[in-house]
Amino acid sequence: MNSIASAAPAAAMLAAFACLFGGGWLIKTGQDPKRGWLMIVMATVLVGNVLIWTL
Repeated sequence: MNSIASAAPAAAMLAAFACLFGGGWLIKTGQDPKRGWLMIVMATVLVGNVLIWTL
């Protein structure tokens, strides 16, 4: 595996954590709960993709 392919899962996990925390913050503050839930769903999909890539 080349360096870009080995860095992709790490970048996706960082993005998933950012979406998870950002979505939770949007829900907690009440600014945009719908977008917050969508960000949490996106984080779940990213984690699922990383699991598929690594197994």
